[in-house]
Amino acid sequence: MAKTKKKEKTNKKIINFNDKFYMGILSFNDIKNKGTLDYILVTITIILTLIGLVMVLSASAPSALINYNNSYYFFNKEVLGAVVGIIMMFIISIFDITKLKKSYKLFYLLAIASALIVIVPGLGTGAKGATRWLKFGPITFQPSELTKLFLIIAYSGYYSDTNIDFTKFKNYFLKPFVAIIPIIAILLKVQNHASAAIIVTLIVSIITAMSSIKMADLGKSFGLLVALLSGGFIIGRNAIIKGFRGNRLAAWLHTWEGDNPIRTSYQTVQSLYAISSGGLFGVGLGKSKQKYLYIPEAHNDFIFAIITEELGLVGAIVVIGLFIAFAIRGYLIVARVKDRFSKLVATGITSLIILQAFLNIGVVTNTIPNTGISLPFLSYGNTSLIILLISVGILLGISRNAKIEEKTKDVQEGANQWK
Repeated sequence: MAKTKKKEKTNKKIINFNDKFYMGILSFNDIKNKGTLDYILVTITIILTLIGLVMVLSASAPSALINYNNSYYFFNKEVLGAVVGIIMMFIISIFDITKLKKSYKLFYLLAIASALIVIVPGLGTGAKGATRWLKFGPITFQPSELTKLFLIIAYSGYYSDTNIDFTKFKNYFLKPFVAIIPIIAILLKVQNHASAAIIVTLIVSIITAMSSIKMADLGKSFGLLVALLSGGFIIGRNAIIKGFRGNRLAAWLHTWEGDNPIRTSYQTVQSLYAISSGGLFGVGLGKSKQKYLYIPEAHNDFIFAIITEELGLVGAIVVIGLFIAFAIRGYLIVARVKDRFSKLVATGITSLIILQAFLNIGVVTNTIPNTGISLPFLSYGNTSLIILLISVGILLGISRNAKIEEKTKDVQEGANQWK
């Protein structure tokens, strides 16, 4: 009897030692994995950013020289944004995004505030019939970029709240539907920003659909998307049918019709000229003709046209391929991560970047009407680039934490084998 008790005591000591040993390995790996990044995603992001810098320099040089007497004016600002953004990307990747899970109500309020701030006297500034920018001295900033990110965190947190019964229709569909209406109304009425309203609607619908894998819920999410788009159209129908957006729609439907298609569809026609002149390998880097003020502000929303003109079909395919690779990598992170909140945030960020990319390419190729959507990482906009890189930093942090979760599981299974 005494020998049995002594043996059990010895076994407990061995188990305790092994637990401590494995927990020591776990702690070491946690520290080690703090520096482990998804290097493939980092590489894709940096390549896209570098291509963006080169093309901003090429596309903006004529406009910068004429307006600012400095060919590098826009390029210098974009380089600054890229440097700050990349530094922020690596810093943000260290943090655990799950700590924001319970603050989703705060992020919803921040989303509304970021959409409304353009009406503050002295801050909001307008151009071409739209007041959607903030101006702080030489810095111009579009707060709707923050609105998108805040909403991703807000809705991901909401659908991760374990205290809410999502089997009830009002919690799963009605409340999110009602909550997004003010944001859409502000974007349409205050900022005159239909493209942001469309993207926000799509992202919220994707997060809603991803929060459940049941086919019935996916069907309801599609119904929610239709309802949101219909509601958005009703809210902004006058602005859509009348004014410059109505003109854009008419220009898309009748691009080559009328006595002077160049006048009625000027930007689109010039974009198509640029694409068609590029051929297979392009006219050569820096040798675009359309950037010489034929395409207004070619370094902004229509930079893909300059890429295709200078680098040809091959260059266009490379850029599209990089975005596809980004999507694959992003959704692989979504598939790997276990935490519900992190999974939804990763889904939202990846979907946001890919949706914007392909909507922009659709506009430039005249596949869809001109909506004023920039091309992520490539279009000019240093503050927009910084927010994009911060978003990638969040994605990298989610990926890193997923690796730690996998390592934790392996270590715990190893410890259990000794018991």
